[in-house]
Parts: sequence; structure tokens; C-alpha cells
Amino acid sequence: MLWIMRYSGLFSVILVIIVLSPSLQSFPPAEAIRSSHLQHTFSFKRAPVFRNAAHCPAADFDSGVCNPSLVHVAITLDSEYLRGSIAAVHSILQHSSCPESVFFHFIVSETDLESLVRSSFPELKFKVYYFDPEIVRTLISSSVRQALEQPLNYARNYLADLLEPCVRRVIYLDSDLIVVDDIAKLWRTKLGSKTIGAPEYCHANFTKYFTPAFWSDERFSGAFRGRDTCYFNTGVMVMDLERWRSVGYTEEIEKWMEIQKSDRIYELGSLPPFLLVFAGEVAPIEHRWNQHGLGGDNVRGSCRDLHPGPVSLLHWSGSGKPWFRLDSRRPCPLDSLWAPYDLYGHSS
Repeated sequence: MLWIMRYSGLFSVILVIIVLSPSLQSFPPAEAIRSSHLQHTFSFKRAPVFRNAAHCPAADFDSGVCNPSLVHVAITLDSEYLRGSIAAVHSILQHSSCPESVFFHFIVSETDLESLVRSSFPELKFKVYYFDPEIVRTLISSSVRQALEQPLNYARNYLADLLEPCVRRVIYLDSDLIVVDDIAKLWRTKLGSKTIGAPEYCHANFTKYFTPAFWSDERFSGAFRGRDTCYFNTGVMVMDLERWRSVGYTEEIEKWMEIQKSDRIYELGSLPPFLLVFAGEVAPIEHRWNQHGLGGDNVRGSCRDLHPGPVSLLHWSGSGKPWFRLDSRRPCPLDSLWAPYDLYGHSS
């Protein structure tokens, strides 16, 4: 677990104490793992092998994805954010007490990424699912940042369709984060009657996520009538896929995306449709599980500090990504917390 204490003064000082397992204290020699199919050649180190603790359930390697003892995690993979995704997986395994019981569902829209993941994590339990960009291409509207318009950003809307019916619950994670606590704790979140769980931020200005045209039209703003709405970030969610399938939430999200095409009711990518469907109907999760905004805003990507309190997950949402800032030798202070999980090595 990562505990971070903040002191304010003329300069911010961040003291970090990390309780490390022996495997985090040293990394094996780099084994060049290259993938020439991508626009840029990648070279990654092979991660250490992580084993279950004695208290973990016995691993049943024959039951596959339907094993009821598995923790299911869904992450997208693409060439631009591949470095972040690999670091996220590494961090989850590093801090999990039962890493062999974590099953990763990788959502892709390009080929040949599976072998790269397998080379970095030879014993990882995972499956790759192809998401056809054409499913959402005609539904996507322009956003404040071009990266938010990529079809793969909308794959989370279709997890209930992509994953096997036996997968009844999944943790969805963005690619620009690291987990510094046991993922099983997040997995055990009680959703009650709700379909998704996420940290909520009720002090955020909820109105800014929609246009004046939205709020002035009762046909649209009336969707929130009777709901105690709060902002939540869709980069970290626990999702009840069984309930999602039974209600048909994918179709509800698509309906709002279609309205957006004709009436321009929001400006910010894939988040607002989720807010329209789920805001006020979210099972709350401790804020420690999404210390988001570390990538700054959607334009400048300026440095940000942590919210007060303990930390289980650090999330570089916003335009500034730690790997880009580290490579440019202009990192923000908190980017150094991401670096130990980075398996990337510049190819010669």
C-alpha cells in the first residue's frame, strides 16, 4: 500500500513510503522484446514472475476464464498507450497477494499486440478481444482533445457484449494509471442494487460536463430529475456485467451518443454518456481508488498534486502522460511514482 503525506509551503513536498515486496526491489536484466508491426519499434523488459501467497485459492488452470475464483480486469491496448497499459499490468501484479488469480481482458482494435504482452508476462492469464472501430465511428462526435475521439475509448460501453457470459463482474481500468494496493480489495466492492461502482466527486461542478443547450432543454436535462448526481471518472469502475446485460445499458448509452450528433449536448468524449445513464446511480468507492487528474487538464497537461488521504491507485487522466513527460526530461514530481513500473526500454 502506498501512503502519501503532503505538506504545503512555498514549494510542495511529497514524502512517499512504499512497503515493497522483494520482487519490487530489483528487476531482472532487460530481455529485448521487440514488436516491429507498430508504427514505432517497442522494446520492453520481461517482468518478474509473480506467485500467489499461501492463503490464495488453488489455481485451476483448466477452467479458464470461467473460473469463479478469478479477479477480472479489463484494459484497452493500442500502440499509443501500450507503454501505459504494460505499466498498469505490472503494478497490479506487483501489489496483488494473489497475482495468479487475476485474469486480464485486453480490448484491441489492432493486431499483433498479444505476442508482445505474452513476451513481457509469460505466465499471465489473459485473453485478447477485438473491438471493431466501425461499431462506434458514426456515433463519435468531436471533442476538446483529439485523443478522446478514438473509437477504443468507447470499448468500455461494450464489455458486456465482448466478454464471455460467465464473466459476471469486471474491473475496468484506463491505461494511464498504476495500482499500488491489492486489486482484490477493489474487486470485493459491494455494488448492492447498482450496476457500476466508482469513486464519486460530489463537490465537482457537474454542470460543466454539458452544454448550455443541454441544461436549457427539459428533454435532455430532465434525465437527471430525481437523481442526486455526482461526477465520477470512468477510468476506474467495478461493473456488474450481468445486470448491465439484463437492462441493456449499451443501448441507452448509444441513444445519448445519437442525440449528441444532432444537438451537441456535451463536449468531452466518452464520459458524458456514462454520466447521463449512471450519475446518481453509482455505488460509491473510496477516493483512494482513483487519485485522478495527475495528467493535468485536457489542454496544457500541467502538473497536479494528489488529493488528501491514502492512495491505492494513481491515475494520470488529462493530456499529460508520465511516459511522454519522462522522455522529454520535463516530468512532473508525481511521474517518478509511475517510473518503477515502466518496462519500456528504448530500442537501438
